[in-house]
Amino acid sequence: MRRVGVIYHPKIDAARTMARRLSEFLASVNIATWTCSAWDEEGMKAQCPDADLVLSVGGDGTILRVARVTSAVGIPILGVNLGHLGFMTELSADKIMEILPSVLDGNGWLDQRTMLQVEMSFKDKGAPRGRPTGPLHALNEALLGRGAVSRVIYVRASVDGEVLTTYKTDGVIVATATGSTGYSLAAGGPILHPQSEEILLKPVSAHLTMAYALVLPPTAIVELEVHTDHQAMLSIDGQVEFALQDGDRITARRSSRVARFLRIYPPTSFYSALEQRLKVRNWGTK
Repeated sequence: MRRVGVIYHPKIDAARTMARRLSEFLASVNIATWTCSAWDEEGMKAQCPDADLVLSVGGDGTILRVARVTSAVGIPILGVNLGHLGFMTELSADKIMEILPSVLDGNGWLDQRTMLQVEMSFKDKGAPRGRPTGPLHALNEALLGRGAVSRVIYVRASVDGEVLTTYKTDGVIVATATGSTGYSLAAGGPILHPQSEEILLKPVSAHLTMAYALVLPPTAIVELEVHTDHQAMLSIDGQVEFALQDGDRITARRSSRVARFLRIYPPTSFYSALEQRLKVRNWGTK
């Protein structure tokens, strides 16, 4: 490897410290390096195209920010966990310095994860500031949900052009396999193997309407149209939000992009890690 980026969570002091240690080590073995805050999207976009690898220092939220940028140029991510769950991270902070030399020697394998492409269509054809100018990409999920007002919305759902149902709900999640252990799981959805390409459709707190999760094929195109007398919103990976009004629609499908992760542990380690991480989620213990 010739050039490695170190991207860190800017509000975690330990992440800043670790990023500095990693950069110093990389420089000591004559590998060009750069550092950037995970909240600096433009900075990441400027640096990533010339990188061979990105080290993401933080937790799953940091990786979500990094993946939406690196997926555009195919750069793999090695996640260093300083968060709580770490479903997507590979190494703990106390392991990275020990294992990094092996990674730099070319060891490990590439894990490719399906992403979503999400497009918005507005009933009001005007273009107020803040609307996206092109498709959005999500590693975990897209949520069409209610806004600040705590009242249900109606979401007309179609799959491949066929009307499925109208949900009366707090929101509807369209998730990837990676996102199946995120918000979708908290809403009662199933867990998919992370390398699955299927798409999940799951309502949140559905009221007197179909509440079950659907596992759709990778080719599925999901259209969600919101009907409400108050504001709704679209959330991408729980980090990027856009306001929606009555009659607005989103269309979600499998993205041509994939998120690439450099892995050290074998693919089967997912199963043992899953139990441990769910214990943290459910009981707050390790």
